[in-house]
Amino acid sequence: MDLSKYIRDIPDFPIQGIIFKDITPLLSDTDAFQETINRIIKNYNFDEIDVIAGVESRGFLLAAPIADRMKKPLVLFRKSGKLPYKTKSASYDLEYGSSTIEIHEDSIKTKDRILLIDDLIATGGTLSACLDLVDQFNAKVNGIAVIIELSFLNGRDMLKNVDIFSLIKY
Repeated sequence: MDLSKYIRDIPDFPIQGIIFKDITPLLSDTDAFQETINRIIKNYNFDEIDVIAGVESRGFLLAAPIADRMKKPLVLFRKSGKLPYKTKSASYDLEYGSSTIEIHEDSIKTKDRILLIDDLIATGGTLSACLDLVDQFNAKVNGIAVIIELSFLNGRDMLKNVDIFSLIKY
């Protein structure tokens, strides 16, 4: 199945000059969504993964069904101010601004092996901040899985030689 057929380009969103890659057509097609989840699952040995982590917000949509199917705990990386308990945080730059990501301070244990899931790699800033947060726990990201990689933005270069699995590259 060609999953790229389910990605819609939205020009000038969220700001002028950005072409947003909209995954909602993929999510709304049950076959395409199942194929996406299945491909990610097939790419990993879940005996070597302790935790599935989703990055706000579209990463949650992939991480939750994978965590459920693989019977692994689900951890959420959220934008600043959204988590109710004590947090650790890391700031990062986006291609159109900057932000901070947080995680509950008790959500990852030392030496946990994590599969980090998001919808897209652009400049790598968000996922790099997630790696920094995982380092604060003395844990390890064993892989990063995304639907889309915008290769021309070289985001992979920021991700500390972590194995990256992307289903679609532009």
